[in-house]
Amino acid sequence: MPGDALIGARARLAARLSALGGDGLRIALAVSGGPDSLALLALAAGAAPGRIHCATVDHGLRTEAADEAAMVATLCARLGVPHRTLAINLAPGSAVQARARDARYAVLAAWMREEGLDALVTAHHADDQAETLVMRLNRGAGLRGLAAMRPAATVPGAPSIPLLRPLLDWRRAELAELCRAAGIVPAQDPSNRDREYERVRVREGLSGADWIDSAGLAASASRLAEADDALEWAVDVEWRDVAQRPLEISYSPRAPRAVRMRVLERIVAVIGSGNPRGSEIARWLDSLESGETATLAGVRAEGRESTWRFTKAPPHRANPATDHQQR
Repeated sequence: MPGDALIGARARLAARLSALGGDGLRIALAVSGGPDSLALLALAAGAAPGRIHCATVDHGLRTEAADEAAMVATLCARLGVPHRTLAINLAPGSAVQARARDARYAVLAAWMREEGLDALVTAHHADDQAETLVMRLNRGAGLRGLAAMRPAATVPGAPSIPLLRPLLDWRRAELAELCRAAGIVPAQDPSNRDREYERVRVREGLSGADWIDSAGLAASASRLAEADDALEWAVDVEWRDVAQRPLEISYSPRAPRAVRMRVLERIVAVIGSGNPRGSEIARWLDSLESGETATLAGVRAEGRESTWRFTKAPPHRANPATDHQQR
């Protein structure tokens, strides 16, 4: 990448960070040593000099991870960016990627509080967005799930810490080219080629289908996010007419079905327990619209009248006969 192009890429990142409210913030970068996050580091060091801190999380799952963290530390020293390796000992086994994600965000949040950093910036890009959209389509996700990643959110498990994704309109190939031009040799995590993982299979499928435009999929995810925001606004309007008393909620539904479902989700959040799936909420709504009484997630709902009534369900009573048979 010519020098002018590198300068232009840094200006593009600076403009995007500014649009996301990142001006003046002390920024934390999560850098694994892969091409995406190393490109972000190279850009951010020039776009926000003196405001960048970097951390690499070693999940304890691969022996190569310690060397990769050392490589990132060396690069940070060259760029004048403070670096910390955050080591965790994650047990291998089922759902390891989801558990690694949760543990990673937890240690990053703790490190940011210790250092007094304001926002976490990650290197998620348009191809990540497209892969996430396809994965969620495969699972039959609704609008909220298909809306995928937002440019500005909060760190999972740490809602007071902003999470910024300024590279969502960049392509993976652009970031790889940036690394090559800057003379940076990224680490190659073998798990990124392991077809046991759904994301790897989706990535291979998208890259092998020249009739699919990943940038177009990412743009669709952004449009869906806008639609999701509009739906949430409509739920706020409908919620104004929900009557809340200490032990009871009353709701006279007027809005379309998609809004009603989210109102029911909020009612569960207020007086119920757990986090029911969308299909369970849909069946609950079917029962109420049929005038029935039904219970979900600790909430008893009566749909006999035009105004539905919600109360906390009584505790489950053990069946002595059944309990006796089970002994």
